[in-house]
Parts: sequence; C-alpha cells; structure tokens
Amino acid sequence: MQEELIQFKMHKVWILVDLPYGKRAIGTKWVYRNKKDERGIVVRNKARLVAQGHTQEEGIDYEEVFAPVARIEAIRLFLAYASFMGFPVYQMDVKSAFLYGTIEEEVYVYQPP
Repeated sequence: MQEELIQFKMHKVWILVDLPYGKRAIGTKWVYRNKKDERGIVVRNKARLVAQGHTQEEGIDYEEVFAPVARIEAIRLFLAYASFMGFPVYQMDVKSAFLYGTIEEEVYVYQPP
C-alpha cells in the first residue's frame, strides 16, 4: 500500500483540499491481490487504490468517457505489417501508467481509508 501511495506522491496526483460546496467526491477503496509463481506459491502481495467511479452520474459528474485503447484489428494490422517488413516488435508495460496522464477537469476524491 505504501508503494502505491508513494507513486501518487511522486507524480503529484493530488493535493488535499476541503470539498467545495455543491461538489461530490468519489470514494476509494483498496483492492488486494496475491501474485503467485508458476507453482502457485505467493511471491508478492499487491495493493491497488481504486476510485469508485460507479457512483458518478453522467451529465452531473462527467460529460464523456474515453479509453485510449487500440482496437484488436489495428494491433493485428500493425503486427502483420511489421512481420512482412521484418521489423522487430517490442512490448512493454508501464507501471501505474494512468499516473502519467493529465486531465482538465477538477475531480474530488475521498482520502484512502
């Protein structure tokens, strides 16, 4: 849990403020998971802080939803072209990638429990 909170602090994800009158805050909760090796032995305990966005109402708390995810057809086309041209393809995972994004709207979230 501390590792997750340190990431938030490093990326200046939030600042503590009083909730303005008329604004609603989104709840948060911790989600825990055990990471296991190929033999099923627990090698790491993971904790993620998630926002309870299901409590928001369209038109009141947000206007539109957007998820920057590539369609499977685009990925297949890219891989086919790279294979045809003999290009090497690399894959990577950015830990806590959502922390690198920016938004224009003000979002109020309750402090982690």
